[in-house]
Order: sequence, then structure tokens, then C-alpha cells
Amino acid sequence: MQMKWKNTASLVLLTALLGAVVGLVLWLFLRAVALGTSLIWTVLPERVGAVWILVPLCTLGGLIAGLLHRRFGQYPEPLDTVLGKVRKEKHYDYHPMLPMLLCALIPLVFGASVGPEAGLTGIIAALCYWVGDNVKIAKQHAEIYSELGEAVTLGQLFHMPLFGILAVEEHEGDVVQMPKLRKLVFYGISAAAGFLVIYGLNNLFHTSMEGFPKFQEVSIRIVDYILTLVYIPVGLLLCRLFEGAEAGFHRLSGHVPAVIRETVCGLGVGLMAMAMPMVLFSGEEQMSELMTGYDAYAPWFLILVCLLKLIMTAFCLSFGLRGGHFFPLIFACTCMGIGLSSLVFPDAAEHMVFAAGVVTAATLGAQMKKPLAVSVLMLLCFPARLLFWIFLAAAVSGRLGELWHRKKAPAAQQKSSN
Repeated sequence: MQMKWKNTASLVLLTALLGAVVGLVLWLFLRAVALGTSLIWTVLPERVGAVWILVPLCTLGGLIAGLLHRRFGQYPEPLDTVLGKVRKEKHYDYHPMLPMLLCALIPLVFGASVGPEAGLTGIIAALCYWVGDNVKIAKQHAEIYSELGEAVTLGQLFHMPLFGILAVEEHEGDVVQMPKLRKLVFYGISAAAGFLVIYGLNNLFHTSMEGFPKFQEVSIRIVDYILTLVYIPVGLLLCRLFEGAEAGFHRLSGHVPAVIRETVCGLGVGLMAMAMPMVLFSGEEQMSELMTGYDAYAPWFLILVCLLKLIMTAFCLSFGLRGGHFFPLIFACTCMGIGLSSLVFPDAAEHMVFAAGVVTAATLGAQMKKPLAVSVLMLLCFPARLLFWIFLAAAVSGRLGELWHRKKAPAAQQKSSN
């Protein structure tokens, strides 16, 4: 009995330490992104006195990413790939740790239209398995610690602890190595430790990690209910556009040699910085500007921003400036929702939050096919009063997306056989 309590205490301590390390890595990573972004996009253009310097700088960033990819592999890997490897292979390679860090940082610093979640989950998974291979007590629980680390990372990044555990749990196989209640307890301990470390560092260094801004109020009327018949299909179409663009760019990138591919992507980011910088980066700062100054943009401009954002995100993911897609999709779909409501209503202020929430939920629902996880994620920037409609849009769109894929699969097989 005494040995059992001793082992439990050791596991609790290691779990808390894991959360603290995740919080520290997350804080350091995002601080590095903030400092690098400031250097590339503010300090250097001001010193040179010309904004055009961003074109060669972003091209250089793409070249560096390409050289790293050719030498060490295609990092960061997509979130689903990371979670899939942890589940199926019970391991995640941690030997190229420094290149993994650089490959995750470069797209974010040089303005690619991607989010940080993919790179960070890969880094945390690698750290957890390094601990599992080098710390005796953690070795038999390496997979569990990796899942906990990824869940804490996603929860902290999105400021939604429940989303973190839902996103990881829904990737698990049939065999559960730890009872659900016990895992939730360990996750709570780890998440609390991560939060305390980030909170302490922010206060110590007077920094912040606010994430996406949030709509504070929403007004729902009967006409908004009716317009869900428009918003949900629009969200589904946006998902099809994103997936189609990603597939098309992926096929095209296969014909372009490594290094050249990433360099072209960097050049594209630099040129877009000259033409429409609003479609670059993950979308957090642009989201804040959109919430407070949406009426400064024409509806058709916001719709154009949405479409370009989706295409630019697919381009970056396929051509080597890799990362996550959740943040860019949320910003793009919010632009579409506000644009549509501005077209329909003379005063869009009373309708734009509902429109943006339903369109975004429909897009993410069709893309993730996990309405519960989508609903929790959407609370990141939408009021809880929208929760029912967000879940409905995600569920309906996810179901329609499944039907579309089932209908498309036999046609694709028949085409390939011919």
C-alpha cells in the first residue's frame, strides 16, 4: 500500500512537472515568435526605410525553411499526423529537436498564413518521449504523458482547456491505458501547472498571451435563424474550397524540387505583404482589428479577404511554410460572416456575430467532423449564448461533409480504375 501511494505521488509530481515544462516551452516559443516578427516586420523595414524589403526577407525565410526540410524532413508535421503517430507508433522522434523548433518558428516569424498549434504539439510530443526514454518512472507512461502534454498545449494555445483534452481524446484508439476519470485528474493537474507557469512569467516579464479576441455580445432575431439556411451551406463551401485548394497546391508542389518550393512560398508571402497583408499571419491581430473596425471595410472586400486567406493558408501548408490551420480558418470565416451580414442588413452590428459564428462553425465542423470539439473551440471568440447554434451548424455541416466524401469516393475509385 505504501509503495502504491509512493508511485501515485511520483506520477502526480511528474504530471505537474510536465505541465510546468509545457507552459515554459509554450511561453518561450511564443515570445520568440513575437520578437522575431517584430524584427522582420517592424524594425528592419523602419531601419531600411522601405516596406519592399519584406519581399527579399520573406523569400530568404522560405529558402532557410527549404534547406532545413531537405536536410531534416518536413517539419512541422500536421496536428493529425502528430497525434496519429503517438497513437499508432507509441512514439515520436525527438532527435531533430533543434531543426523542429526552427521549422516551427520560421513560418510564423516570416508571416505565413498558419497557426502555431501544429509545430508546438510536435515539439511537446518529442519532449515527452525524450522524457519517457530517459526518466525511468516516466518510461511506462510515455504515451499518456505525450497525450497530456499535447492536450495542455492545445488548451493553453486556444485558451480552452476542454478543447485540448477533447482534441486528443477523439484521436485515441480502442485501447485505453488509463481510466478516463484518472486521466482527467492528471490532465487537470498538468493544465493547472502550465497555466501557473505562463501566468507567472507574464507577470514577471510584463508580457501577455491573450490569443484570439472575443465577441462580447450577440443579438439573435428570427431572421438570423432563417439565415442559417444560407450560412451553413456557405461554411460547407468554404471548407470545400480550402480542402480543394490544399489538394491542388499539394499536387503542384510535388512537381517542384525541395528548397525551390519553399523559396517560392516565401516569395509569395512577401508579394502578398505588398498587396494585401491582411491575409498573412495566423489572424489574431487582424481579428481584433476586424471586431472594432469592421464598418471600415466594404462587404465584398471582407468576402475577398476570406477567400484569399483560405487559398493563402492552403498555399503555405502545401509549399513548405507549414503550421496549423485553425486560427487562419477562424479569421477567414469570421470575415465571410461579417461580409454576408453586411450585405443583407443595413446595420450589420446586430447580426454579424451570429453570422460569423455559424459560418465558422459550419466550416470547422465540415473540416474536423467533431461538433463537440468545434463547439468548445468556438467559445474561444464567440459568446456562450451561441453554443446551441454553433453545435447545430458544426453537426449538420459535418454530416453533410461525410455524405459528400462518401459520394465522391466511389467516383474517384471508378475514375482511377478507368
